[in-house]
Amino acid sequence: MNSPLPRLDSRIGISTPENIAFEYRVAGPWTRLPAYLVDLLIRIVAVIVVWLVGMIFFSFVDLAAIGWFLGLLAWFLAQWFYGGLFEAYRNGQTPGKQVFGLRVLRIDGRPVTPIQAILRNLLQMVDMMPMAIIPGFFFGEGDLYFPTFLAALVPMMLTQRHQRLGDLVCGTMVVVEERIPVARLDAVDQEGLAQLMELLPANFQPSRSLARSVSHYMARRRYFGPARRQEIARHVGEALAAKLGMPANINHDLLLSAVYARSFFGSTGELLNTTKKVKGDKGGGVGKREMELIK
Repeated sequence: MNSPLPRLDSRIGISTPENIAFEYRVAGPWTRLPAYLVDLLIRIVAVIVVWLVGMIFFSFVDLAAIGWFLGLLAWFLAQWFYGGLFEAYRNGQTPGKQVFGLRVLRIDGRPVTPIQAILRNLLQMVDMMPMAIIPGFFFGEGDLYFPTFLAALVPMMLTQRHQRLGDLVCGTMVVVEERIPVARLDAVDQEGLAQLMELLPANFQPSRSLARSVSHYMARRRYFGPARRQEIARHVGEALAAKLGMPANINHDLLLSAVYARSFFGSTGELLNTTKKVKGDKGGGVGKREMELIK
């Protein structure tokens, strides 16, 4: 019996070096289309503005050709480097992707590199192929050529991560960002948390994968009982305790809570203040500091 076709928006699992599995929702072609149209509109408006300003300014000195040149230069830069530069320096997001909650990541879940961001966007010209033609579209005087994007759509429909050619070459994918609830007051009401936080090194800074692991654990810990918390936290807690020179029999759930509070909030008091602000808000999202570390 034939297996069903994959959904246009699906989820994939990724394991971190700490042996914690996370799930991402991969953006399909129709999810990415609105973001692409927003970015296209921004590029068109930017090129028109540059062209008009150039034409108006240089027409006063009889150098209108420079205005045309500036318009062509703006089109070239927008076409070839708009997406790459934004994704390289805005952590995988163009303005359009930011509006619709999309982000470019490597296939292992890590942030995209500048080279990957620029190269995947340069390959967009290949994704636009093949070109279609409408003969005599301009009142019989000229033909209209327009991209079909089949070179991008076919790989996106056939790959598990919905990758276009640029993504396949660069090892990237586009995911839908999903807000993670902030840990509630039960995480900071634990006895001994403040004392354990004082034992953490003053310059302690988690890796990005560890920060993501702890953040996801804290967002879900309230759904587990004490025994289950210890079982889950042990996978990360044992290695972390050894790295920090702490006793092997330490409470691993308490250790991850302390790491979370120190890494994302600085102190128990600040964590308490933050969680009080979002108490009762089931849709609350992570703080700015947390977002910077887990992305």
